[in-house]
Amino acid sequence: MTQIFGAKSTTDEVLDGIDLSGSRILVTGVSAGLGVETARVLAAHGAQVTGTARDLDKARRALAAADADGIDLVEMDLASLASIRAAADTLNAKGETFDLIVANAGVMATPFGHTADGFETQFGTNHLGHFLFVNRITGLIADGGRLVNVSSAGHRYSDVDLDDPNFERTPYDRWQAYGRSKTANILFAVEFDRRYQGRGVRATAIHPGGIMTELSRHMADGELEALIEELNATRPEGEAFELKTVPQGAATSVWAGVVAPAEEVGGRYCEDCHVAGFTDGDELRDGVRTYALDPDNAKALWTKSEELVGERFPA
Repeated sequence: MTQIFGAKSTTDEVLDGIDLSGSRILVTGVSAGLGVETARVLAAHGAQVTGTARDLDKARRALAAADADGIDLVEMDLASLASIRAAADTLNAKGETFDLIVANAGVMATPFGHTADGFETQFGTNHLGHFLFVNRITGLIADGGRLVNVSSAGHRYSDVDLDDPNFERTPYDRWQAYGRSKTANILFAVEFDRRYQGRGVRATAIHPGGIMTELSRHMADGELEALIEELNATRPEGEAFELKTVPQGAATSVWAGVVAPAEEVGGRYCEDCHVAGFTDGDELRDGVRTYALDPDNAKALWTKSEELVGERFPA
């Protein structure tokens, strides 16, 4: 009988009894938080893990502190197309395939700013960075492999805006910008899944849950508590929002990438170790907005993303 996991399941529980020896897995953002835990647990179960990080020294310290041994590291700054291309070139030159890519790295609620190439920071880093990187190494994904994009319930703050992705005409709101980037993570998975499932490669997006990590470093004192209070005001009595631990937060990534049937999660959005249903209500945590899984929206985002990064990636 299939084990049922939920919001409180940890990475170790999800992978209990699973041997990943012989698997090769790539995780972006292994210098803190969910990336470190994802890399740790996959390596602990026998996978050969490659991690990317902007600051390799920081990544080495974080992985050592987590007893995450044997992680190969590649330098990559998702806010720089040149850095992304260099990292992809390094991996392509080695030619080693991956059974799973976890696009985990990201930023949240940043002040208004731009990447090295002039894109709004959150959209440029969270979406365009991964869009370029994954597409440049798609040939390294083994047949039957998977892509897991770490999105967020924050996608419910906003659909993508393909007419003004860099807030050149729209007043900047950091949560709206975060929402756009997280919706883009989901739509990227939807279109990637459509394009590559013919060779058994499936893509999904996940919400890890609310976790205290470096991701919240741009939030002011008391802002997180106020956000939780706002969330609970929209939830039924007895279902108060709770922050997750890091191992609980990373559980859905490894569940979707390793444990869940590929046909169940392909082209979908997952949370708390299950496939989420649609919801367009006001409650922020549970469910996925219909615009985030819309196939036409996904195709339009793909076309716009190719235009922005200056490369085409045919199916």
